Amino acid sequence: MQNLVSRPLSNPPKHSSYFFSHSVSKTTYDPPFSPISKPPKPKPKPPNPTPNGNPTPTKSSLPFDFRHSYSETDPTLEPIGFREPKRFSPFGPGRLDREWTGTSAPVRDEVDSCLVEEERIRVLGDPLTEEEIEELVEKYRHSDCARQINLGKNGVTHNMLDDIHNHWKRAEAVRIKCLGVPTLDIDNVCFHLEEKSGGKIIYRHINILILYRGRNYDPQNRPVIPLMLWKPYAPIYPKLVKNIADGLTFEETKEMRNRGLHSPALMKLTRNGVYVNVVARVREAFETEEVIRLDCTHVGTSDCKRIGVKLRDLVPCVPILFKDEQIILWRGKRDQERNSDISDANEKSSGT
Repeated sequence: MQNLVSRPLSNPPKHSSYFFSHSVSKTTYDPPFSPISKPPKPKPKPPNPTPNGNPTPTKSSLPFDFRHSYSETDPTLEPIGFREPKRFSPFGPGRLDREWTGTSAPVRDEVDSCLVEEERIRVLGDPLTEEEIEELVEKYRHSDCARQINLGKNGVTHNMLDDIHNHWKRAEAVRIKCLGVPTLDIDNVCFHLEEKSGGKIIYRHINILILYRGRNYDPQNRPVIPLMLWKPYAPIYPKLVKNIADGLTFEETKEMRNRGLHSPALMKLTRNGVYVNVVARVREAFETEEVIRLDCTHVGTSDCKRIGVKLRDLVPCVPILFKDEQIILWRGKRDQERNSDISDANEKSSGT
């Protein structure tokens, strides 16, 4: 009995496979072959305006030299070296009719400042009344305004001018929010915005600006602004901090640095913060202190040096150390300068 149970079936019934094949063939759906689709015809290419493949140089009538940043660079300061060859123009090869010098693309033709000022006055038109200014300010000053441009540590950049004119196509004004190093000198930012764009600042509150386009502004006749395709490498400038400060010996400079590092911080600056009151605070502190320290933790080494350069020119003062995101400033030999100024004034009065 056990042998019969364990023995497998040598001849399985044939009707089971027959039934299975017939049942599958009846239930499965075999769609007909779809017709072969013809390949789409290639679209004719538009005629190439430049048969040689070289782009046509863009000509712009803007009466100033093109730079990556207008408010954060000093045209009078010549660099001592470059980090990339001058032939690498950020506008692209052959895309601009101006030659790139490593820091700017100068104007080729002579500029008549009188004609430029007359054209700007014509576009601005009659001055706005107080009611019109209040209406525009109420419309664009709020944080939820759609016509806003953020101005960061690079300040007024070249491509920002194109963004301003793009907003002016559909809006009378644009809201500009300034953050970071440029807020140390808002007057400089306002000057370059008005000069480079041709508009007028009608509202200014801390770090918020509203730039008005003018009554007679025509979006169809906006100036041609060639865009920079990439940010150029910053050139190499002379060393900011000298080993021995001017007017001091090596031992005195070392003592000043140690005193500044161990003194309490005057202010703590944050990254991309608003620094509109820093210059006034530093000037006030220098009336009683000779060396001060600014705590710039998490601000970044690059921004620390930018802040030091701005304060050197605006306060004025002498940066003597940048270490561990700390800025040490020395007010300089002010007593000697005052005595020399008094002596010069006395000499002039005696000569007259």
